[in-house]
Amino acid sequence: MHTALASSSLVCGVLSLLSLLILHFTSSEFKPSWRMVSEYAYGKHKWLLTSFFFCWGLSSILLAIVLWGFVESTWAKFGIILLIVSGIGAFMGGLFDVKHKHHGLAFLLGIPTMPVGALLVSYHLINNPNWHSYKTPILISAHLIWISLVLMAIGMMAMFSSFKKAGITWDKNTVPPEKLPDGVTAYGGYANRFLILCYVGWVILIAKIFLSF
Repeated sequence: MHTALASSSLVCGVLSLLSLLILHFTSSEFKPSWRMVSEYAYGKHKWLLTSFFFCWGLSSILLAIVLWGFVESTWAKFGIILLIVSGIGAFMGGLFDVKHKHHGLAFLLGIPTMPVGALLVSYHLINNPNWHSYKTPILISAHLIWISLVLMAIGMMAMFSSFKKAGITWDKNTVPPEKLPDGVTAYGGYANRFLILCYVGWVILIAKIFLSF
């Protein structure tokens, strides 16, 4: 059963990233340098975005179920709970798109919880003799998660500052411009996509290692 769940987690993670990749071609009007992934909800292929979020959430939750019986410490189990919460947040991102009032809640559940959860679980796993040989990739992958979150925060602050200097202000009812205004340089979208790659990539890596035993 655990093998089947780990395999499902791996497949869901890959399908999530594949859905996101396809969106870059089917909704090419959304420039990846400054448009957030959630903004694909404004496009014509919202179902792909929903699939992306659902698969992301399921991959995290399924992996958490697999690992629950293989960790012993209280902190590691707390990390798995955070992984589940993160998965629920990702799943909610598919239920409540960027135009919905609960999309912010989905972000709060899905994004800040993952860095802590991944680190707690990773440091516990590498102390297990079966996992110790994979110490380097596991720790690199886990630390990239919080690094990607910091980079996205910096990228978003820089982007909003750049828009503000161009005379564009943002609130919950603001519709993003169709093109980047002259004089504005923004890379928040790239940081957003790097974060997703790190988040889902860690899940895929842990599931893949589990299946190698």
